[in-house]
Amino acid sequence: MTTAAPVRLGAIDIGTNSIRLVVAEVESDGTYRVLDEEREMVRLGHGLFSSGRLGAGTMERGLEALAKMKAIVDGFQVAELRVVATSAVREASNGRAFVREARRRCGLRIDVIPQEEEAHLVLQSALRHFDLAGRSVAVVDIGGGSMEVVLVAGTVVDDVHVLPLGAVRLSETYCKSDPLKDRHWRKLKRAIDGTLADGIGKVPFHPEVIIGSGGTFTNLGEMVKAEREGQAGKVHGYALSRADVVHLLHRLRETPLDERKRIPGLNPRRADIIVAGAAAVARLAKWLGGHQILVNERGLRDGVLLAMIADRFDTARATPVRPKDRLEWVRAFARKCRSNERHCEHVATLAGQVFDGLRGPLDLKEEGRGILTAAALLHDVGYVINHAKHHKHAYHLIMHGELQGYSAREVELIANVARYHRKAFPRKSQANFARLERADRRLVRRLAGILRVADGLDRTHTQRVTAVTCEPGPHRLRLALTAASDPRVEIWDAGRKAGLLEKVLDASIAFRWAGAERGRKVASAPSRPRLRLAAS
Repeated sequence: MTTAAPVRLGAIDIGTNSIRLVVAEVESDGTYRVLDEEREMVRLGHGLFSSGRLGAGTMERGLEALAKMKAIVDGFQVAELRVVATSAVREASNGRAFVREARRRCGLRIDVIPQEEEAHLVLQSALRHFDLAGRSVAVVDIGGGSMEVVLVAGTVVDDVHVLPLGAVRLSETYCKSDPLKDRHWRKLKRAIDGTLADGIGKVPFHPEVIIGSGGTFTNLGEMVKAEREGQAGKVHGYALSRADVVHLLHRLRETPLDERKRIPGLNPRRADIIVAGAAAVARLAKWLGGHQILVNERGLRDGVLLAMIADRFDTARATPVRPKDRLEWVRAFARKCRSNERHCEHVATLAGQVFDGLRGPLDLKEEGRGILTAAALLHDVGYVINHAKHHKHAYHLIMHGELQGYSAREVELIANVARYHRKAFPRKSQANFARLERADRRLVRRLAGILRVADGLDRTHTQRVTAVTCEPGPHRLRLALTAASDPRVEIWDAGRKAGLLEKVLDASIAFRWAGAERGRKVASAPSRPRLRLAAS
């Protein structure tokens, strides 16, 4: 059997502070070894955050660095090269001009990636190099212009935040003295804390560990290692504590720039921005409630390389067995979140029966059935984060769940239906609901109303109610339940959750147990006044 020859790939990351290259040789099974790495600290974003433009001098340095890296890549005869640009080029008013000039002078096609893709690529690097299974983790990357924070529970993404807390941006905006005076330190600290409050808000869980990539984390690791062990060096996977960072931050704040440049482990060319970077790490760790920090020396360019490998080699993909259809993707994701499979499957069955019975009264199309089924299978995935507000966690998990076979619109509908399977009704004051089209908001209300009742009909998770039949009438709906034994708990809970469905139907809902004692009635929850559906 002939083994395919290894393939050489290259990735270049154009950041606000540095431009980095990695060249790797990839085997057919997706494993790879790094052949060469190169880094140039060109400070492409210098002055950007006050002027809104890339300076002529920094653009020229950036183009020279790219030309050098292109020559290295050509020397290795790589089969494919991907070049990505992040915050600086993305935000600069003349960023497109830089991209055009790189194409003309260096023959490089630059992909200016959105913030969400940047965060996703950083996460892929962390997943490759660290075992996140069963742990609550914050994956963080700090560049010159921005900070990406990905909250992960057992390898499942709960939320992604992209914040304007890059080391260069903060330094140019707030570090107006050296050493940093108390009043400037207070402004810097307030700015970071305010951005964290607005951008992240109350965290859904306190991560057991923070995995940090980017030059700030690497230099903090090298300084701590030099202090502990008497020498710096590679720090990939090196563990710091939040106390280590806070202690180091106090020292950096009080040390003039010329002396900072001589601190063992600190890159002298990063000495002018390390105070702001360290402050961002310390304040973030406090905000998240995290105490342990692991350094990931790979970061974004490694994520780009891994994405290229995944595109070329199926064996490099994370899922060993590919689901055959999109509902299997949904079920696989639910298992990944350790959801109660029997309960969710049963709720999906009951929800489908109610959906079929209300097609006419609610003007439901076949598309809605698929959305409802997926939402029912996933409605409890938020428990992987915690019980409290698990419906809100479900929304974020589904939005970041990479459900294959579904369009972005369908994923958002599934996430919203799952989000509203309990507690508050959908309202346009809620951002996730407000951004839907009017017709989609109407559909979410109807499907979430059905899901609430179906979830209530398996309150005890014993699948006591085996079937439900709709008996609609003028301004009323009776649900006939098939059950081998008295389902009074299920009827009570379904009646308690029936308010949204009553609202969209403009009808009261009652329940009838049509089981072993056919015709026996069981009272539902106290009826509520009928409410007409408000305009979308």
